[in-house]
Amino acid sequence: MLELTEKVIDEGRQGEAYAPFAQDPNTFKRRFYIESYGCQMNFSDSEIVASILSEQGFGATRNFEEADLILLNTCSIREKAEQTVRKRLTEFRKLKQQRPATLVGVLGCMAERLKSKFLEEEKLVDIVVGPDAYRTLPQLIEEADGGQKGVNVLLSREETYADIAPVRLNSNGITAFVSIMRGCNNMCSFCVVPFTRGRERSRDHVSILNECRELLRNGYREVTLLGQNVDSYYYTPDGGTPVTFAMLLEEVALLSPELRVRFSTSHPKDITDEVVHTMAKYENICKYIHLPLQSGSTRVLQLMNRTYTREWYAAKVDRIRAIMPDCALSSDVIAGFCTETEEDHQDTLSMMEHAQYAMSYMFFYSERPGTLAQRRYKDDIPEDVKKRRLKEIVELQNRLSLEHNRKDIGRTFNVLIEAPSKRSEADWMGRNSQNKVVVFPKGNGNHKPGDYVQVRVLECTQATLLGEMVAS
Repeated sequence: MLELTEKVIDEGRQGEAYAPFAQDPNTFKRRFYIESYGCQMNFSDSEIVASILSEQGFGATRNFEEADLILLNTCSIREKAEQTVRKRLTEFRKLKQQRPATLVGVLGCMAERLKSKFLEEEKLVDIVVGPDAYRTLPQLIEEADGGQKGVNVLLSREETYADIAPVRLNSNGITAFVSIMRGCNNMCSFCVVPFTRGRERSRDHVSILNECRELLRNGYREVTLLGQNVDSYYYTPDGGTPVTFAMLLEEVALLSPELRVRFSTSHPKDITDEVVHTMAKYENICKYIHLPLQSGSTRVLQLMNRTYTREWYAAKVDRIRAIMPDCALSSDVIAGFCTETEEDHQDTLSMMEHAQYAMSYMFFYSERPGTLAQRRYKDDIPEDVKKRRLKEIVELQNRLSLEHNRKDIGRTFNVLIEAPSKRSEADWMGRNSQNKVVVFPKGNGNHKPGDYVQVRVLECTQATLLGEMVAS
């Protein structure tokens, strides 16, 4: 499962609306509004959609009330995300009553999973488009304009959108997502992704390098290589040598020492020593790995079809630390999966202690229709027990995060400035190689977003390092 973005998950904002660039509202005959939910892949997909619509003469707007086309790029990972989308669609239906010509569309994972419900039962939308069918949007819009329902949720074994240059939506101009593969072959029993995004297929590595090169030329200083499981990346050019993820990672790092490289997400069973050694070799590959645990109990892991044991995961963590001692780890943790006992729960807590995660994305189990778990197992853990176990997991992670940050007090890090701090215009906000947010006074320097500066950490909170710039 891809980790959920700071923009969306942190349980802060559930969705984000985009306008890719400043525009004269009179330039375009029609305008679109797009709102995204879920993981980084959805945000990346929205940039592809924006590119397709821009080619068709649509302009972007931040105000859905003036849009001719309203799109929600949806997530089916948890029930809460689906409930939020339904609420938004109800709000948009009120707008359609005032402006009947306005089209409303659902994109992404919910579109694929709930197409008939949207179209037939609730009649909330005019267009339903799955993750592999965005190229057909212009045709579907034309059909919806004519009074038909525009629907395409077919999955593909080939589509990677490699030839489409994404429109960087709401970008800070410094960091960008670059999709390197789509789909997932890991049939984790709790997850809908294999059913909503299809089988794995890797994107042509030359197109990935070209996109990264173009971002660098345009002033971007960090790329995050995206995939449901990046370590499964494997592309074979016609008649050429296969390219593994470690090879791709190195090729991107070699584009420029000024370009930082991150990636997400890794499956513990697939991340190799070669990848970790490559990370250690290049300073501009960030020393941070998102390594989802899900559960610390071998018995529960088997029910989840995670294909590794508690002991195997612990050994993987130890191996990463041995090769790259300064690497920060983060994780996904699920509380209250089917049949989970108190002993299983304690196994999760103890594994978190062993791994010493810098941060985690933590949830209680939400049964998703159509998954293997929904078909095979009873969701038998009472909600109050799930919530209590999740509370214990969150409290432990809060302690681990604070302890992890306290160890950085007195250390100096190379920080990429991303933007002014949200709390004060007098401060900069950036991140270090370990993906930690660092806030520090702007001072009298002439620094700007995109610059690298040395920052010494003076204090910290559970979520942020606080410091001051020092001479390089």
